[in-house]
Amino acid sequence: MSAASRAPLRSNRSNRSNRLPNRSLRGGGTVRARRRVALTTGAVAVALLATACGSGGTSGGGGNTGFVTGADGISTVAKGERADAPDLSGETVDGGRLDVDDYKGKVVVLNVWGSWCPPCRAEAKNFEKVYQDVKDQGVQFVGINTRDGSTGPARAFEEEFGVSYPSLYDPTGKLMLRFEKGTLNPQAIPSTLIIDREGKVAARTLQALSEEKLRKMLAPYLKDESGAAGEPAKSEQ
Repeated sequence: MSAASRAPLRSNRSNRSNRLPNRSLRGGGTVRARRRVALTTGAVAVALLATACGSGGTSGGGGNTGFVTGADGISTVAKGERADAPDLSGETVDGGRLDVDDYKGKVVVLNVWGSWCPPCRAEAKNFEKVYQDVKDQGVQFVGINTRDGSTGPARAFEEEFGVSYPSLYDPTGKLMLRFEKGTLNPQAIPSTLIIDREGKVAARTLQALSEEKLRKMLAPYLKDESGAAGEPAKSEQ
C-alpha cells in the first residue's frame, strides 16, 4: 500500500481519536453532575442527623442564637426570645395523621428517635413513665421516628417499650429540616425538645435522658398555663 493510500486511514483514526475524548468527557461530566446532585440531595436530607446515634453534644449560646446551654447539656431560651416550632405534621408510625400544632395550649415534649438507636432504646421507658405521670397536666409527648426504612421496626419498638404516645414517621429527616438554622433544632438522634404552650421551642437536649433528667428538663414549663414561672434566666447576648 502506498503512503498516499495510507494517509486517509491515519486521518480517519486521528479524527475518531479527537472525537472520542470529547464524548467521554461529556458523558463523564453528566455522570459526575448527576452524582453531585444525588450526593447534595442526600446530604441535605440527613444534614441534621450527621451526628451519630448516641454521640450527643451541645450547642452553646452567644451571637444571635438567643439560647444558652447548661452544664447538664440542656439548652434553653428565655420567654420572648423563642422561635415558633415549624410545621410538624404527617403520617404516624401506626398509619394515622398528626399535627403538632393541634396541641397548642399544651406543653409538647418532642423526642427524635430510631428503633436502631441504642440510646433511644435506653431512654424509651423513661419517656413513657414520665408521660403517664404528667399527661393530665396539659402535657403531650410526641415522637419523631427517623431513619427507619419502614414502619415495622418502629411499631415493634413501641410495642416492646410500651410507648403509648404517637410518633410521626419521618424516615428521611424532612421534618427536622423545617427548624430554622440557629434555633433549638434537633441535631442528633436522640434529641428532645420542649415546645411551650404558645407553640414555641423553649428547650433542647442532644442526649439520651434518664427519668430524672427528663423531669428536670420539663419541670419549669409545668408551673402555670404560660409556662413562665420558674423558667431559666434570660440568656446573655
